[in-house]
Amino acid sequence: MWYSDRKKGSASFKMGLFSNQISREKVKLGDHIYTWRTTHAYAHHGIYAGKGKVVHFTHGGGSPSGITVSSTLNYYPLCLICKEHYNFEGYKVIHSCLDCFLAGGDLNLYEYNVSMRFFIAKTIGGTCTLAPSDPPDDVLVRANFHLKIDGCFGDYRLRNNNCEDFAIYCKTGFLVYKKNRFGTSGQVNAVAAASLGLAVNACGLTMLGISAY
Repeated sequence: MWYSDRKKGSASFKMGLFSNQISREKVKLGDHIYTWRTTHAYAHHGIYAGKGKVVHFTHGGGSPSGITVSSTLNYYPLCLICKEHYNFEGYKVIHSCLDCFLAGGDLNLYEYNVSMRFFIAKTIGGTCTLAPSDPPDDVLVRANFHLKIDGCFGDYRLRNNNCEDFAIYCKTGFLVYKKNRFGTSGQVNAVAAASLGLAVNACGLTMLGISAY
């Protein structure tokens, strides 16, 4: 089995092809984290901002009592502070405590700067990217900027402007929108990107990058 080291030369932190799960003690400032919803049907993404807080692009609903975590409309109860943050209609960038962000799910780390072979071999899309990450300070500047402008990150779109796209933008500065094309979300594009990578490598060429990272 191939592994990707979070820190080169470290044997204490390795993630395999099937899971990016980490403990709370391992998460660092500026990390792109995510948690699965609806039995791995989709994931919710955000940026860890320290002190148990996460900045993420999400939906409101007018004083909700909890977060929908499954297609059967089961709810995870929000803490008193996070209830106020979710008191809006539509979508915006907010900060939540880590518990409310996870909503009872596992904590996972999104991987950056992975090899093409590792990217193609990943069994689940939306968990890693070929793109390198910027330093944590730059990541947090981008995340906090959108918090300060009333959470504005445009209209939510499943294919090209979702919570994963926001987190990738914070980590890399990449913000890609192509009408009638694949979006940037790895969950939507992983299969197409992997197929493209296999085709290019089969021709003996080197792929420097793909738009559907």
